[in-house]
Amino acid sequence: MSSPASEIVKAVGGPDNIASLTHCATRLRFQLVDGSVVSTPTVEQIPGVMGAVPQSGNRYQVVIGGAVTTVYNDIMALPEISSSSAGSSSGSGSAQQSDAEIKAAARSGGPRGKFSWLDGFFEFLSDSFRPLIGALLGASLFITFMSLMATTGVIGNWADPTVTLSPSWQFVNLTWKTVFYFLPLMVAYNAAKKVGADPWVGFSIMAIVMLPGFAGLADAAHQATVAGSVVKIVNIFGAPLTIFDYGSQVFPPLLMAAVLGPLWKGLKKIVPENLQLIFVPFLAMLIMLPLTAFLIGPIGVYAGAYLAKGLSAVNTTSAFIFAVIVPLVYPFMVPLGLHWPINAIMLLNIQTLGYDYIQGPMGAWNFACFGATAGVLVLAARDKDATMRQTATGALVAGLVGGISEPSLYGIHLRYKRVYPSLLVGCLIGGLIIGFGGGLHTSAFVFTSLLTIPAFNKIPLYCIAIAAAFFASMAMVLIRDYRTPEQKAEALAAKNAAEAAEAAPEASALPEATTEASAPASPDVTAISSSAAAPAAADAAAGATAKTMTITSPLVGRAVPITEIPDPVFSTGVVGQGIAIEPSEDTVYAPADGTVITAPDSGHAFGLKLENGVELLIHVGIDTVELGGKGFDVKVKAGDTITAGQPLVVFDKKIIADAGYSNITPVLVTNGYAFAEVTGIPADHVDTSTEVITVTAN
Repeated sequence: MSSPASEIVKAVGGPDNIASLTHCATRLRFQLVDGSVVSTPTVEQIPGVMGAVPQSGNRYQVVIGGAVTTVYNDIMALPEISSSSAGSSSGSGSAQQSDAEIKAAARSGGPRGKFSWLDGFFEFLSDSFRPLIGALLGASLFITFMSLMATTGVIGNWADPTVTLSPSWQFVNLTWKTVFYFLPLMVAYNAAKKVGADPWVGFSIMAIVMLPGFAGLADAAHQATVAGSVVKIVNIFGAPLTIFDYGSQVFPPLLMAAVLGPLWKGLKKIVPENLQLIFVPFLAMLIMLPLTAFLIGPIGVYAGAYLAKGLSAVNTTSAFIFAVIVPLVYPFMVPLGLHWPINAIMLLNIQTLGYDYIQGPMGAWNFACFGATAGVLVLAARDKDATMRQTATGALVAGLVGGISEPSLYGIHLRYKRVYPSLLVGCLIGGLIIGFGGGLHTSAFVFTSLLTIPAFNKIPLYCIAIAAAFFASMAMVLIRDYRTPEQKAEALAAKNAAEAAEAAPEASALPEATTEASAPASPDVTAISSSAAAPAAADAAAGATAKTMTITSPLVGRAVPITEIPDPVFSTGVVGQGIAIEPSEDTVYAPADGTVITAPDSGHAFGLKLENGVELLIHVGIDTVELGGKGFDVKVKAGDTITAGQPLVVFDKKIIADAGYSNITPVLVTNGYAFAEVTGIPADHVDTSTEVITVTAN
C-alpha cells in the first residue's frame, strides 16, 4: 500500500508537475506546472489530508495540520522527488529557481485574475508571518505561564514595568521576550525571501535599528514633536534621524522588504553576473541601511501607530460595538490574510499601551470556529464518515490546544457553505457577552486557545464568552448540518459503498445454500421484467435469478446521460448512476410509492426511498440551492408517505435560467452499491409513464 506522501504526489500530477514545494504551519504549498490536472476530491480522500485549496497561478495547497512537517519530509524523501527538479529546487545552493522566483515567474507569465495584485499582497503578508507561527505559539505559552503565576500570586504583575521581579523570574520572562523583541528581524528575513532578495541581507538591514548602539544615539538626541508625538531626533551628517524602540515592530521590516525586492532585482540586471555575488548585496545594503534608518523605519512606526489609533478610537467610543464587530469580521479576514496586520497592531498595542484589547473579542471568533468543527466531528462520527472524522479531529485539536484556525477553515469551513452562517451565530453571541462585560484586555500576544485563558484580565468573562461561542456554533451545525442534501447523499453513498465492500469478502465466503436462502429483491415500482418467461422450477435450478426493476421519469422532458450534467459531482457518478432530465414542464412527480427522506425548504432536491428499496435523489437544476427557494413551490416534507404520480414540487424554469443556473435535473440511484447494475435510458421525449432507469438486483 502506498504512503500518503506518494499518494499526494500522484494526485497532484506526479513529480514532473511539481515546480516547487514548501510548507507552512499546517499546509503543503505546491507550485505546479499545470494546476488544471489536479482533482481536488481525489486529494481530499487521501488519509491524513484535511482539505485542499486550489489557487490561481497554478498554486495548490494541501491542508495537513500539525503533521505537515512529517508529510513534507516524507515527500521530499521519495526517490522520484529527490531526483526531480522539484526536489533539487528545495535544497540550498541549488542552481534551480527558488520557490519565490518560480511563483514570481508564474505571476508574470500569465494573468492571475482581476485582482492579482491583491492576491500577491496577501501572499506577501502571509508568507512573511506563517513560518514564525511555531515560535510565536511557543512564546505565547510562556506568556500564559507568567500570567498564571501572576494570577495565583506567585509573582507580581510581570507586565508592569514598575514591578521588579527576582532574577530567576526575570530569566523566565526572557523566554518569551526573545521572540517578540527580535520579531522585526524574523519578519525581515521572511519578507526579503518572499520578494526574491537575499533574506540575510534583509535581516542585516533591519538589524541596524535593533543594535544597542542605535538606541544609544538617543543620549545625544533632542526632543521634537512630530504628528502630535514627542520623539527623539539626532543629527547625522546634518540629516535628522529619529530614534525609536523597534522591538516587536513589524510594519518597518515589511516596508523595508517591499522596497528591497524591486531594488534587488534591478541591481541584478545592472551588475554583471560575475560580480553579482559581491556587489548586489553591497549596493543593496549601501542604499537600504540609511533609507531604513532615516525614512522607512519611521514611516513604518507611524503607519502602525495610526492604524492602532484608529482601532483604539472605535474601542474607546464603544467597547461594546468593538467587541461585537471583531469576531464577526474575523471569519472573513483570516482566509484573505487580512488578520496579519491586525496581529501587528496587537503587538504595537502591548508595546505602547501595555495591553491589547483586540485579542479578547478575537477569542470569540476562534472558539466559534472550533465549535463549528466540533459539530462537524459529531455528525461525521454519527455518519461513520472516517475521512471527515479524521479531518475534524485534527482541526479541533489544533484549535483548542494551539489556537490555530487554519485546519478548520481550509479543511472544513470553506469547503461547506453551510458552516459559515452557523459559525457567525457563535461569533455574535461571544462578542455580545464580551461587549456587555465591558471588553477584555491582555498584557501579551497569545494564540487564543484553552491553554492561554489565564492571559486575560477577566478570566470568568472570557471563559463564559468563548464557551458560549463554542457551543452555540456547535449546536447550529448539529441542527443545520454542514452539508447540502446532495452532499449528504454523496457521503451516505460513500459510506454504504465502503460498508458493502467490507461485507463483500464475508458474503463470498458463505456457503451457496446461505446465498440461495437470502431474501429476493423487492418488486419494481412500476414493472418487473425478470426471466419470468422461464418456469419457476428452472429459476430455482439455476439459482437466484436476477430481477430488473424499472423507474419512470419524475418529469416531462428529454432524458440524457448523466455525463451531460454540467456538474462533475453528478456527471462522474460520484453521487450515483441514473439519468438526467431536461424538463419541458414545471412539475416533479413521485415516480413510485415510497417515503420522502429529505425535502429542504429550498425545494431544489428530494431524497426518496421507494418501496422496492431503491433510494433516489431528484435534484432540480444545478446549484439551484443558491436561489434559497425562490421559484420553488414545495408540496411535500421529510417523512411524508408518497404515491406514484404525486407532485413533489412545482418550479419556475425561467427564474432558474435567469439566475444563470441550468434546469437539467439529475435523477440518481444513491444506493447503487446494493444492486448489480443501474442503467439510465436516454430518450428524446419522456413523461411520467416512460421508463428512464433500470436497476438490476444482485
